[in-house]
Amino acid sequence: MASPVSKSSEWQPPSHNPWLIALAVMSATFMEILDTSVANVSLPHIAGNLSVTTNEATWVLTSYLVSNAIVLPITGWLSIRFGRKRLLIFCIGLFTLASVLCGLASSLPFLILARILQGVGGGAMMPISQAILLESFPPAKRGQAMAVFAMGVVVAPILGPTLGGWITDNYSWRWIFYINLPIGLISILLARAFIEDPSYIRSATVQKMDSIGFFFLIIWLGTLQIILDKGQQEDWFSSAWIRWFALASIISFIAFIYRELTAEHPIVDLRVLKNRNFGTGVVLITMVGVVLYGTTAALPIFLQTLLGYPALQSGEVMSPRGVGAFLATLLVGRMVGKVSYRSLMVLGFVLLTIASFLLGRLNMQMRQFDIIWPSIVNGIAVSLIFVPLTTTTMAQLRQEQIGNASGIYNLMRNIGGSFGIAVVTTIIDRASQTHQADMMSHLTPYDPVYQERVGAISHALASQTGTWEASHQAQAIVYGIVQQQAQLAAFVDNFRFFGVICMLCVPVIFIFKNVKGAKPKAEVH
Repeated sequence: MASPVSKSSEWQPPSHNPWLIALAVMSATFMEILDTSVANVSLPHIAGNLSVTTNEATWVLTSYLVSNAIVLPITGWLSIRFGRKRLLIFCIGLFTLASVLCGLASSLPFLILARILQGVGGGAMMPISQAILLESFPPAKRGQAMAVFAMGVVVAPILGPTLGGWITDNYSWRWIFYINLPIGLISILLARAFIEDPSYIRSATVQKMDSIGFFFLIIWLGTLQIILDKGQQEDWFSSAWIRWFALASIISFIAFIYRELTAEHPIVDLRVLKNRNFGTGVVLITMVGVVLYGTTAALPIFLQTLLGYPALQSGEVMSPRGVGAFLATLLVGRMVGKVSYRSLMVLGFVLLTIASFLLGRLNMQMRQFDIIWPSIVNGIAVSLIFVPLTTTTMAQLRQEQIGNASGIYNLMRNIGGSFGIAVVTTIIDRASQTHQADMMSHLTPYDPVYQERVGAISHALASQTGTWEASHQAQAIVYGIVQQQAQLAAFVDNFRFFGVICMLCVPVIFIFKNVKGAKPKAEVH
């Protein structure tokens, strides 16, 4: 039997214009999301400046991801405990201060500590911003609110590597952190002026923190993020410490699920996953994270290692993807309410499938346009997916459930992104070895094509080095070509894999209950 909708479950208009509230939360969100990707291209510069190896410098990324992931799912509880407005302002302030400390870092341990603090501050910003946007707009206009939110979530990760490369090449890696200072101060002023706590948070009873559940959460997410970030580098389960971390992650995950489902006052309310739309949306946003972050990681590697593009030029080739995402987001914001959410999502996943398979036709003679075109389609597709997906996922939740649900939703998008990056590095490394072994089986004295190619190169070099030396150089050149082609085939496998994932997501969309400007419903008991 459905319980009556409580007053707190009904939409309550905010005191300020919702678009001013959107400006306040999006300035902080864009800054936080941009920072998750902007540091990637600067790692070699950071390593050189701090006199450490590039592998050691990757802890700059890992430390941020771990602390960020741990805070994400507990944002709902923190909002009730400290007040959402106060928590958001604190998080923006901590993120900004930590950014300055990152820029001032003179050693790797100091930089890692600052990045941990930055991840703690940034972790809560995303779900708080999403919850505030959803609650500030009436149900019929939440699609438009999510279109604004998508500009940060979709466009920022795409522009991050380009902006990071430009700042690092023209100034210093430290400025990728210093630029957060003015943005953070402006965000704090806007938050103080326009954001307020809803009545259900002001009147909520603060429950004691579930410290046992939080402990299991830390172990699960901490070990999982480290495994995904360092797994390929350590050859996955051939490493003893990876196996131990995997065991700890599995045990703590099971213990966390059991604890949160049985505790009277869980720190993360997993019961919200019983809602069909929310559970389906969590699955799909995880897959979107895999493809979005995986593609963002794979394309620069292909452009720089195989086509020989410098970092800045590879960023310029990827920039139109962000432009496509931005323009599509504006269009989707106008289409919401006129076109069904399911139709938009189906179109988005179909376009994402096409874009992935277009990128799966990579070759060494590709023009820039051959990469830019599918990248633009990719950006448009993700925007078509994100806005209706988020709106449909949250549409049937009560207003007081949105904060907790938003933390889970954003956590799974981030975990999907970590899986996507891990998939990219693993496929490129493992598949290239497999393709190379297959190709090498043809490099024998009995293969006429191989003999013809070596003979032609030897003949061209003989006049400069002599016949014997020319023969050895010709074999080395052919071997280099084989390595290059094997790596190219691995990238092709990678993008085709993403295409298959996108195809499999299409039928999942029809599990959603159709939603079009509906009011949030009460939970069924």
